[in-house]
Amino acid sequence: MAGRTLESWSRRLKPVRGLPRLWLLSDPVRLPDPRAAAARLPRGAGVLARAVAPDVLAALARLCRRRGLVLLVAGAPRLALRHGAGLHLPDRAAPAGLAAFLRARRGRLLSAAVHGRAGVARARRLGADLAFVSPAFPTRSHPGAPALGPHRWARLAAALPCPTVALGGVAGATAGRLPRRWAAGFAAIGALAGEKDLKAATRPRAQTNLRAGRNSA
Repeated sequence: MAGRTLESWSRRLKPVRGLPRLWLLSDPVRLPDPRAAAARLPRGAGVLARAVAPDVLAALARLCRRRGLVLLVAGAPRLALRHGAGLHLPDRAAPAGLAAFLRARRGRLLSAAVHGRAGVARARRLGADLAFVSPAFPTRSHPGAPALGPHRWARLAAALPCPTVALGGVAGATAGRLPRRWAAGFAAIGALAGEKDLKAATRPRAQTNLRAGRNSA
């Protein structure tokens, strides 16, 4: 439907208890500091922090607690525990500290990146609470990378034992192409961050975060 925002599409999804239907992602190049965009999210939405500077992450965690947002930290189990956040596992080798997080998480969410069948098996093996399946559509975060498209995305989502969040090129103009039967949430950068937020991503900070390792969500 023309003119519908991603937030309005997310409200059409069937709620899953304890899981946001709308997710904002940070990005070390496009959105290294997601705080301004996070402050505009509706209560109960989620933020996935990827390669965020330590001071920004600490402030973001406080903002999420104050605003009633769910926070996931990508690839850093100890930081997730320190900030009372859930943990997101990018599609790469298990990070140091994962076992400690699993022992101590006490209901904190565990999510996994899924890009194909291997990711489905990994999410199942880890007992993930939700999976970010991507890229649903062509995305500016990974220019030139092949997209799954609605049909392949749906097949992966259907194979997962946990709720699925659509990521990658998901916006108001594309979300309606995904089958709501399999989507528990929508995740985005550009569709939820304004141009001012994206332009505020300065080159020095972006380069610093890239050296820390860009995550594949």
